[in-house]
Amino acid sequence: MKHKKKTDFHVVQNTEDVTELVIDKVLAELREEDGIQEDIEEQVRQHKKNRRIRITAISTLALVAAITIFLIIHLQTYTSARVITKYENGSDGNVNYIQFADGMLKYSKDGIALVNRKGKEAWNQPYQIKNPIVDTYYNEAAVVADKGGNTMMVLDREGLKGEIQTTLPVEKAVVSAQGIVCAVLKNDTSPKIICYDAAGNLLVELATSLTGTGYPMDVGISEDGKLLLVSYLCVQDGKLVTKVKYYNFEGEKDRIQDYEVTGDDYENIVAPSAFFMNLKTSVVVGDDRMFFYSGEGKPKLEKTVLLNKKIKSVFHSSRYVGLILKNERKAGYELCLFNASGKKVMSEEFTGDFSNVKISGNQVLMYDGKKCSVYTRTGIHKYDGELDSNILEIFPVVGVNKYIVISTNGMDVIRFVK
Repeated sequence: MKHKKKTDFHVVQNTEDVTELVIDKVLAELREEDGIQEDIEEQVRQHKKNRRIRITAISTLALVAAITIFLIIHLQTYTSARVITKYENGSDGNVNYIQFADGMLKYSKDGIALVNRKGKEAWNQPYQIKNPIVDTYYNEAAVVADKGGNTMMVLDREGLKGEIQTTLPVEKAVVSAQGIVCAVLKNDTSPKIICYDAAGNLLVELATSLTGTGYPMDVGISEDGKLLLVSYLCVQDGKLVTKVKYYNFEGEKDRIQDYEVTGDDYENIVAPSAFFMNLKTSVVVGDDRMFFYSGEGKPKLEKTVLLNKKIKSVFHSSRYVGLILKNERKAGYELCLFNASGKKVMSEEFTGDFSNVKISGNQVLMYDGKKCSVYTRTGIHKYDGELDSNILEIFPVVGVNKYIVISTNGMDVIRFVK
């Protein structure tokens, strides 16, 4: 039997798998996309780099411009002043001013007031004092005393803290930050040094004598009111001797002598100025040298600064001691500043006489009548000229070359200009 041949049967040959084709296509697309992604990332990196370069360049130019402007403003000497704002102060010709707190103390024989920087009174304390003298402990406390009289008043930012009546005429008074007052009371034979609290309570009384302790040339009291510094002048064996003594009032003492914690004697030296710069640093200024003491409970001598010129005036802040020294072989003076360690940090020559010299911040201000001269801590002569009227007080305020000036014409905010 013969079989019939099936004609619809055929053989399928091996062909490429469709799945592999799809995979290859996807991989190719991914490889292509990777290349695109790398190009994009490179462009982004380049853009960021260019942006950083532009920002750095702009910042550098801005910094250079700012430094240039700063140097132009601060490294030149101005000779004129322009009034920016005028304020009324309602004062007559017998009023004095001293910088205090955020403004100034305005005082006369009839009373004392705290005046803000717009000429407005924060408080006003009336009194009758014939010859008022004022001492401040920076911006914390003040005492106004009747020199030659018997009245002292203690004040702070808020007003009156207490009133003190003395048995002997007041020669000098100093105050601590807490309102503790030390006064030198005048007596023909033996002046007294008496300390009071702000309420007028007697704390300590020290007797002095020309033949014993010596005559008190100056006194200083520490910020916390616990230490008293006295510079005495006496004669021993035919020689002038300055005795520097420190008294500590902390704790109960059985005898007056127990208050004395340390002292030094200096032959052939007169020291008319003694003060505390801050809680830890005190200074005694002699006729040809300065003594820097350090310590709170029992100060000790840290440095002696010898001077080769005569001292015309002494002034200080919590950071600097300032001296006006008279030149020996040429006209004029030397203005110099020393830091709390006794290191000279500024020295500048100048001419002219100024009856008022003070430190305010990092500036030294000298004025007399209409004349005014200002130096910075770095020795830049910032201003040299005259104002419109006699200066009673001047100090810098926030702003470029801005100052508050109290004069016989009133209170002005001024700016130094060329």
